[in-house]
Parts: sequence; C-alpha cells; structure tokens
Amino acid sequence: MIYELIRKLAMYAEKTGLILKEDKVYVINRLLELFDLEDYPEQVSDSEPLELEQILASMLDYAYEQGLLKENGIVYRDLFDTKIMGILTPAPSVIAKRFWEQYQESPRNATDEYYEFCQNTDYIRRYRISKDIKWITNTSYGDIDITINLSKPEKDPKAIAAAKLMKQSGYPKCLLCAENVGYAGRIDHPARQNHRVIPITINQQAWGLQYSPYVYYNEHCIVFNMEHTPMQIDKAAFRKLLDFVKQFPHYFVGSNADLPIVGGSILSHDHFQGGNYEFAMAKAKVERTFTVKGYEEVEAGVVQWPMSVLRLRCKEDSRLVELADHILRTWRSYTDEDACVYAFTDQEPHNTITPIARKKGDHYELDLVLRNNLTTEEHPLGLYHPHAELHHIKKENIGLIEVMGLAVLPARLKEEMELLGNYLLEGKDIRSHELLEKHADWVEEFLPDYSNISRENIDDILKEEIGKVFCQVLEHAGVYKRTPQGQEAFDHFIATLS
Repeated sequence: MIYELIRKLAMYAEKTGLILKEDKVYVINRLLELFDLEDYPEQVSDSEPLELEQILASMLDYAYEQGLLKENGIVYRDLFDTKIMGILTPAPSVIAKRFWEQYQESPRNATDEYYEFCQNTDYIRRYRISKDIKWITNTSYGDIDITINLSKPEKDPKAIAAAKLMKQSGYPKCLLCAENVGYAGRIDHPARQNHRVIPITINQQAWGLQYSPYVYYNEHCIVFNMEHTPMQIDKAAFRKLLDFVKQFPHYFVGSNADLPIVGGSILSHDHFQGGNYEFAMAKAKVERTFTVKGYEEVEAGVVQWPMSVLRLRCKEDSRLVELADHILRTWRSYTDEDACVYAFTDQEPHNTITPIARKKGDHYELDLVLRNNLTTEEHPLGLYHPHAELHHIKKENIGLIEVMGLAVLPARLKEEMELLGNYLLEGKDIRSHELLEKHADWVEEFLPDYSNISRENIDDILKEEIGKVFCQVLEHAGVYKRTPQGQEAFDHFIATLS
C-alpha cells in the first residue's frame, strides 16, 4: 500500500506543477528514504485516484504503524505530513523567481498562481478551511461576515504535556519570522517545510509576502518585516501600506494597532494583513465630510460604521501619508474627559489607530480607525472592548479583521450552538447546563422576538442573533458611540485637526 501511496503522491505533485517530470524519480527516492524503504517495485498497483488528504492520512497511518510517528495525535501527524509535503516543495528562490516573472504580466497573475501553489503544497489545508462555519448577517451597517473558526487544530493532551517538558527554544523567534521557511517544527511550533515567502520591498525595506494558513477570507495574506521588530503605527507604517497597494492594487492591506487589547495577537513582529476581499467596512458610506486645513486636496469623512472611522481619499498617496500622520499625532495626545477619552494614565499611552489602505480606480484610500485601550474597574479587559455581557460569544481582542467587519468566533460555539438549539426545541432549562449557562441571559432577551421556533429555523435564528451580538461587539469597541453625544464628541476631535 505504501508504494501505491508514494506513486500517487508523486503523480499529484507532477499534476499540480510542484515538480517536473524530470523530478519524479528523485521525489520517489526521497519519499522512500523518509519511510525507511530501500526498494521500489517495478509494478505498482494502480487503484482509484485519491485526494491529497486521503493520500496523506493513509501515509500517516502507515508511519504510525511502523513506528516512524511517535504519537498519532494531530500535532504529531501535522509535523510528519508537512515533512512529506516539504519533499515536493520547490526551493524558495524558484518560487520567488516564478512569482516575479508572473508579476511582469500582471500582479493578479502573480498572486493567483502563488495562492494556488500554497494550497497545492498543503500549507493552506483546503480540507480544514472548508470546515469553518460561515454566514452573513444583514445589519444597519451592511452585510457583516461571521465565521466560527474550525481550521486551527486544537492540541491533544499528549502534545500539551510533551510541550511542557520540552526545552524552550527561541528559534524562530515567532510564527512570522522569515526563519520559519523550511523549518521542521516541533511540538510547540508548527512545521513549515512546505512554506515559501515572496521577498518584496516597501518603503525601501525588505519585507515578505505570504498567505495565512488559516485563510479567514479570500487570499488572506500576511506582509511582514524580514527583521523581527515590534509593531509600530507611525508615518512609515502609512507609507508602507500605500506602497503595498501601489504594487498590488487588487489587494487591500491593513495593520493591527500597536497597543495591547486593541492590537493583534503578535505585537512583537511588525506585520500587516491584506487580501482580495471587500469587507463591509470598505463598502460603508461616508456619512459626513470635512476638510483639514492645509490638506484641502484630500477628501475626508466619517464612515457610517459602529467603530470610529475616518476615511481619506486622494490621487496623491504622499498627501494621504502626511495627513494620516497629522491625524495620528493629534490622536496620540488627545484627551477629552467628558467623552472618557484619555491619551495617557500614569504615563501609559492609550490612543492609537488601526489603518487600512486600498486603491479604488485612480484614488488611494486610507481608513483610520481610532482606538483606545483604557481599562476601568467596571471594564478591566478594556472600556473599548467587548463588555462582559458579550463574552459568551466574543471575549478576544478586536483586531484588524474584526474591525473591518468579519467576526472570527471561537470553535467552542459550534458545539454550544448545537446543544443550545436542542435545549430550546426541547424546552429544557438552559441554566442547568454548564456549557450553556453563560448564554441564558442572551436567550431570554431574544426569545420573545420569535413566535415559532422549529427544527427547520433554529440554526438560522441562532446565527442571526450571533450576528447581532457581533454588531454590539463592534459598537463597544468604538471610541465614539453612535449616539448624538458620541458623534458630537467625535466632531470635536475632528475640529482639532485644523
């Protein structure tokens, strides 16, 4: 069976362009070495074709049976199947050369082929991404994307226990570092033998382009500094964002904020996220405009969005950089006690910006989302963060992706919503179940709105109500609330820009 699997994998690699016909014998011999085999039969049975997932799963089963795989949990299986795929993956220089050749035809050609390549190498695991639960909720702000993320595997208990006993390694320094390319991985760090990065230059600095292995939206890419240097939102960041969309005009790109609570999960490594997708925030209209003295050629306005967003538009990207820097520096030091906006407490900074850049026609756009990470006794996780009553759905930081209108919700909700649906249909007491108790107040609030709950509509009802909660999450994260008083305070800040 293993010989048949090796043959099928080599055929898959040739069919998808990972290897050429001339590479086939070499690849088969590398696979024989990996599986501790010394020969290869002249005739290998030719049964029905298998999908990549089936080929790899069968290879992993064989490796475990033969003692080549220490444990059979998902962490160990992922380490081994990435090692397999690494054998099929061309060298980084080959991929970079091909990318820039395609770029000469068009940037879209280059990214299309590179994206397909990342899926063919199984760096992006299509079969896991397809398990994510996704839907759209219509709101007053537009169609909001909701996803329950199931593509990130949860570690099994044996792997967790083994990781605790391991000597801590500082290589690579983080999951974004360029040193991940080709890395074999370990129990506490994913294998990346099948990972390839495209070297790019933005703002005269060496950066890298790659795709996220978890693909929260179409062509979800990560743009990162080749040096391990902390996140920083400043004038140079705006310049880099606009440099990127100038080179890849079919992509948007944005940055997480550079402070805890309102920032992303990796603040230690300067990076952006982008892709070929239009989020609800990008579609949202400007509800009122303003002009900043000295920047009259830049169109500026407030976006109709639950968070506090300024949109800047101009044909000259350099003018956007200058105005964005002016707004950032003003916001960094801005305090309005009546609006509960404090730039500093005990010399700790609170104000920052989540910026997003895109190109529309011959105009460049920058959306600047005002952020503040102040904590209070009542809201110890953040005043402008989902409040406690929403934590049953979303407790994690509101980063760039959520800011733009895509809820990335925890995997636990899949089981909890299935269970909750059954409890509602059977009339059981929600508060009596340990997993469901936290949802009880929420259910009691929305249940009277539905006169008929059935097996046919319960899933749609729960999805709709989760979408409404996420809208509240964004409203909580907004510094200036969508009230007359909140918008008046917002306008007061805008007035200080001129």
